[in-house]
Amino acid sequence: MKHLRVGVIGVGRMGIHHCRVYSSLRQVDFVGIYDIDDRAAGRVSRQYHVPVIDTIDELLDQVDAVSVTTPTPPHYELVKRCLANGIHVLVEKPFAETLEQAEELTQISEASGLVVQVGHIERFNPAYIELKHVLEEMSLLAINFRRLSPYQGSNTDVDVVLDLMTHDLDLVLDLIQEEPISINASGLKVFSDNLDHVIVQMSFVSSPMVTITASRVTEQKIRAIDVTARGAYIEADLLNKNISVHRRSFGEYLDQNHKNVKYHQESLVERILVPPIEPLVGEIVDFVNCINEQGMPKVSAREGTEALRLVFKIRDLIEENLGMPVTVVNS
Repeated sequence: MKHLRVGVIGVGRMGIHHCRVYSSLRQVDFVGIYDIDDRAAGRVSRQYHVPVIDTIDELLDQVDAVSVTTPTPPHYELVKRCLANGIHVLVEKPFAETLEQAEELTQISEASGLVVQVGHIERFNPAYIELKHVLEEMSLLAINFRRLSPYQGSNTDVDVVLDLMTHDLDLVLDLIQEEPISINASGLKVFSDNLDHVIVQMSFVSSPMVTITASRVTEQKIRAIDVTARGAYIEADLLNKNISVHRRSFGEYLDQNHKNVKYHQESLVERILVPPIEPLVGEIVDFVNCINEQGMPKVSAREGTEALRLVFKIRDLIEENLGMPVTVVNS
C-alpha cells in the first residue's frame, strides 16, 4: 500500500502531539509542518525531524491529508481551503467558530467525497469504548457526566461549554443516538467574563435522564461518567482509564462444613479490563484507515456540527434572561 503523505497545520498545544503520533506511524510519510510562529515550528521540526514548510499552499501541494490543529477561528478557512485542494482533513474540536460555518463545511465535505474527521478525542478513549460495550444490553435510567478542572492551566479564551462540555455533548449524542427533547442549563461566571461552571440536564424520548457538569473552578481534574441502570451502577474514569460495575447480589458464604452462613454478600463489583491505548493514537489511526479504506470516520463533519449545535443552544439558554439562570460570582 502506498504511504499516505501527511502534514500538520499548527504546532501548538495539540499540534505537537499530532506531530509525535504521525512521526511514529509506519503507514504514513510525515511530509511537513506549517505554523505562523517560526520559532515554534523550528522546535517541533528539530524534535521530530520533519521539515518546516514556508506556506500553507506549499504544504498542500505535497500532502494527501493534514491535521488542522490551530486555534478555532481559522478552522473554517483552513478546512475549506484543504477541501478545495482535494486534501483529507482531521480538524481539532470545535469544528468551527460558528454553527453556520460548520454547516457549510459539512455540506462541502459530504459533496467532496473526502474524509473530514473532527477531533472529539474522547470517542477514542479506551475507557469510553469499553463502557459502550458494558452498556449494550442494559436498561439505562440516568447518566451523569463530570468534566472538572482547576482554573489554572485551563483554556480561558472561550467559555467552559465550548472548551470542556463539548466533549461530553458529543458523547451523549453518540451513546443515546437521538436529540434531547428538553434541556435545562445554568451556569456561573467565577474567574472570567465567560461561563466557568455549567450544569446541564437533558431528557430524551427513550430515556435516560442525562446530567452534565463542566467546570474549570474545581481544584481537582475529573473526567467521569456514572451510569445508573436497572440492577447495576457503573463508574467510568476516563482520566485513569478504569471501569467498575456494581451489581445486586444475594450470595451467602458458608463455613467450612457448609452448614452455617458466615456472611451475606450485598453487592458484586466487577473491574473491567481497559486496554492501555492512547486516545490520540486511536483517533489518528482511524483517520488514516478511513482514507486508505474509503471508510466513514468515527466522528464525521456532521457529528462535529451536531455537537456544536448543542453548544450554542446551551449557551443561549444560559444567557437569555439577564443572568437568569446565570449567577455571577464576585471573586
